This record gives sequence, structure tokens and C-alpha cells, in this order.
Amino acid sequence: MNKYFEEQLELLKMERKADHDAYIKLTQNSSAADRRNLGLTWYPIAIRNTEIGRGDYLNIEIERTTHKDLSQQFRFGSSVVLFSNHNAKEDRIEGVISHLNRDRMKISLRLDELPDWTKDGKLGVDLLFDNNSYDEMQNALKSASSIIDDDDKNRLAKILIGKEKATFSALETPFHSSNLNSSQNEAINKILTANELAIVHGPPGTGKTTTLIEAIKAEHKLKKQKILVVAPSNTAVDLLTEKLAENGLNVVRVGNPARVSEHLLHATLDYKMYAHAEMKNIKALKKQAAEYKNMAHKYKRSFGKAEREQRKALFDEAHKIGREIENAEKYIAENIFNNAEIITATLVGSNHYSVKNLKYGAVFIDEAGQALEPACWIPILKADKVVLAGDHFQLSPTTKSNEAADKGLSKTLLEKCAEQHNETVVLLQEQYRMNSQIMGYSSKIFYNDKLIANASVANHQLSENESPLMFIDTSGCSFDEKADGTSTTNPDEAVFLLNHLTNLIESLKALNADLPSVGVISPYKQQVYLLKELIKDNPLLAENEGKISINTIDSFQGQERDVIYISLTRSNTDGVIGFLSDIRRMNVAMTRARKKLVVIGDGSTLSRFPFYNNFIKYAEDLNAYHSAWEYIAI
Repeated sequence: MNKYFEEQLELLKMERKADHDAYIKLTQNSSAADRRNLGLTWYPIAIRNTEIGRGDYLNIEIERTTHKDLSQQFRFGSSVVLFSNHNAKEDRIEGVISHLNRDRMKISLRLDELPDWTKDGKLGVDLLFDNNSYDEMQNALKSASSIIDDDDKNRLAKILIGKEKATFSALETPFHSSNLNSSQNEAINKILTANELAIVHGPPGTGKTTTLIEAIKAEHKLKKQKILVVAPSNTAVDLLTEKLAENGLNVVRVGNPARVSEHLLHATLDYKMYAHAEMKNIKALKKQAAEYKNMAHKYKRSFGKAEREQRKALFDEAHKIGREIENAEKYIAENIFNNAEIITATLVGSNHYSVKNLKYGAVFIDEAGQALEPACWIPILKADKVVLAGDHFQLSPTTKSNEAADKGLSKTLLEKCAEQHNETVVLLQEQYRMNSQIMGYSSKIFYNDKLIANASVANHQLSENESPLMFIDTSGCSFDEKADGTSTTNPDEAVFLLNHLTNLIESLKALNADLPSVGVISPYKQQVYLLKELIKDNPLLAENEGKISINTIDSFQGQERDVIYISLTRSNTDGVIGFLSDIRRMNVAMTRARKKLVVIGDGSTLSRFPFYNNFIKYAEDLNAYHSAWEYIAI
């Protein structure tokens, strides 16, 4: 095996083990209610419908009947187990989610009929450990390794691991759109001329999605080939699907959207199959198969040989029809995919059985800065050209194994290729979100001072009296951090922040100004929890709670607000800053604000770390540095 992929497989093995160990720890000896609170269980549930599925499968539709407000970790294609509250070992059936929305899911089960225990007692559904995603990533790495040493196969794989250089071909007529800026047009031309690899580096607010949509349209128009568009998150896939559909492209979304809008619904495979002319025949076949099964169910447990044979014959006939249904559905799906111009899916979803064998002219991977490399190889093997889009100076992929992350799993393919193949990279330079003062520090530290604020946002602010940037130093205020389980809080800093926000809102109300959208961010979950509790006791903030979001940095990725407050939380005499040392994460936090950014922290603790020391100096140069004492009534 190729050494590069052997190392990737070893990292993936570590990650799988750590993830599985964490799953076991969460679920072992836990009650259904505990698992439900973790988003791993629907309980109780009701079976709403059963129907003949593909081949020998029975599809059941279930609905969660209570606790609908709880979040969930279930996903399309996940393995699950239907269980009874009796908890007897035999009262469990494993299946796979074939459809999912907020409160209903369809599960494919390999059996003829539901056992009797499903009619008694409370039922629930548990999410099983996701072996499928790891199997898909492992198989992709093995496949990539098998072709890497073959001179006649897949130059792309050789380029991606640094064995060869990327190549480009000239265009007869370069692409240009007056609706795009110069770096966006440059990025699209890079994509269109690339034979194997192009990279769109999109810092915050630079219109990466707009650029990608135009690039996909131009690539399809030029090459007339099917294109695969993928991302690690359902949310990103949904956004791209909706935008592509709005632009008149024939898009098929594989898997279930996280949110269902009209544009998305029409693009889903389920909807397109339902609307297909041949579906009428399938419905008739399903009805016929259901009748045979109903006849078989009429036989009771105590019956003779003749009845047993008749029952078997009826089930056999139902299975025969089931195989006809499978073939008919396969025909419809193939027909839909053959006519499709764009297929969209998550990274793992791109290998779903319905599209497993499709090949594409190009693969576009969005949010590539947050994608585990092994997952990227799943779609990459389906084309000879890949476009990576994202920002490796924002959030890195989520990993469960610290050891695997430290040994290289947290370094993405985007980051590696940007370093090795600089000729393939175009940096989107013009941003449309932030006041130039808010943008400036991020541009200097992460983007070689190349970012430009578009004229429409460069000087926008809440009011003439409200400066766009503030660093408020709590040094000497005795706002000491406190250990809170595995997290950290700073109660005094939290109170100070909300008082400052209250004063801001009151001053804007006095000017009859519109209330801005506000985001309050902390890297620490317990600090976020504390802020959410404290806001309830503040009448003005509670009254405007709909305009104020409080959450961790990760939850704000991809979002923006008029005003952002950041509670850095750490304040100690040892200069320990923990999570704050992840400066890419701080880059995300500091670039969410449109018109005003307020960073609150203990300068004496923070200044020992160059990133924060330089930020404090940056604030001082703009007269944006303030001591907390200026706002504390004496």
C-alpha cells in the first residue's frame, strides 16, 4: 500500500476508535430518557405506516410523539435500532434511515413483517454507532492507494498527494461577469482552465458561495458534463442546492435536506421520483404486494403444513413483486440521474447506493477547510478534476481523537494543496460584510493584508457615535475565571458584558435607531450557558431576546450579525488561555460582525500570547482600546 494512504488509514483507525469509545461511554447503562436528551434516541414513537420496500425490505414510517423540541443527531443513511421499552434482548430490530424530517423518519428493515412486540408497550429508536461513514472513508482511501502507482490511472490523485503538478489549458474566451469583482472572475477562470485542480480561498464575507454558483454554471456550460457538488454539512449542501436550482440548473439532491424549502423540495430525489410518470405503476405493485402480505398475516401461529406452505407462497409472491419494485425504482432513479446536470450530496452521501457508480466531469467540494481528508476522497475518486473551496484559516474539522488530530488528521486536503500547489489558488479579496476596522486585524494576520472592504461596507457603523471596534481590558478588575467542570466561566465578565450591551441598546433607542442584530460569543460552553441565564434577569435584554443570539464560536460559523460581543473569559495570573490559543477559531469569532465588534478580556492574561498582544496594539492604534474601569460606576 502507498505510504501516504497507509498513514491516512492509521489516523482514521484512531479516529474511529476514539469516536466509538465516546459513543459507548455516552450510551452504556444510560436510560432511553438520557439518550433522548443527547439526541441519540426518539422515545416514545408511534408506527404510522408500513410498506413494501426495495427487494426484501419492509419500510416503516415512525413519528416521535413527545419531546419534539429536542435536538437530534439522526441523519439520512444512519443505522438505527427499533426497540421496545421491555428492554428484552430479542426486542430489537436493526435498520437504516431511508428518509428523515424533523419528527418523522422511514426505516428500512430486512424482514417480512413486524414482530408482535411492536404492538405492545412503548417503542423507541436508538441511533447506532456510525460505522458506515468510517467504512466509506476507509474504502475510498484503499481505492485511492490502489490507483496511485498506476501510471495510466488518475493523475488527480497523484497531484493531490504532491507527486505531480497541476496543469491548465487556455480558454478561447476568458470568463467575465460584470456582477462579480476581479478576484471572483479570476477564481472562475482558474476553475475553467484547470485540468485537475483549482482552489477557491474564500475569507469571511468575500462571496465564496456566489463565486461557486457562477463557476458551476460556467463549468457545465463549457464542458456539458455532469457535476458533483458536495460539502461536509447538510446545511452547506442545502444552500448550494437551493442556489443552483434558482439559477435554472437541473439539480438532484441526494439525501434529505436539513431544512425543507420549496426550491429544495423540488430538487430532492424523493420528490422527483414521486413525480415521475412511472411511479403510478410502482404504486400499483406496492398495493398488490401489500395485499399478498395481508393475506399471509391472516394465518395464525398454530396451523398445519398446507397453511404454512400457503403462507410461504404468499410471502414469496410479495418478495417477487418487491424485486420488481426495486428494479422499477432503480430505472426511475437512473432516468432522473441521467437527465440531471448537477448532483448534490454530503461527502459520504455521494456514495449512496443510488449514485454509487456515477462518474462526473468535475467535483466541487465546498467547506473543504472543515472536511476530514479521508471523507474528501469519497467524491474525488468519481472525477478527474476537483475544485476545493473554503478557508483553512477558519474552523478546522471536528475530530474525536486528539492523537489523530495532532498526528495530521486535523490538517485538511485544502490546506495541504494550498501549500503544495500555490498556482491553483485564487484568494477572494473583496469582502462585503465588515467595516474595514473590524476586517483589518484578520486581514493582517491571516490573509497577508490582502483583503479589501467593499465601499458599501467599508465605513458602515451603528451610528456616528458608535465606533466599529472596541477592546475592553478587564485587567485589575478582579474578574477572575472559575473552573466549571471541564469548562471555564467568568461570572463578573459576563455581567459586565451584558451591562455594556444594555447601555448600547439604550443609547440606540435614545437616537430612535433600529435595534441591531446582536451575537454574543464565548469559546466556553459554560460561559455561554451563564450568559443565557443572566440575560433572563435583564428586562431590556429579555424584551429583545429575539434579536440577541448567544452561543459558542462553532455555532456562529457562516453567520453574521450587526454587532458581535466576544467574552474571552480567561483571567488568571499564570497566563493560561486554553481554547483561546486556537487562533483560527478566534478568526471566525472576530469576523462575524458587520458594524461593531466588542472584544472583552483580561489584557494581562492575554498579552502573553502574541496573537492577542498584537490585537491589543491594533486596537490601541485605532483608539479602540478601553479599560473596563471606564464603564464601572465607582
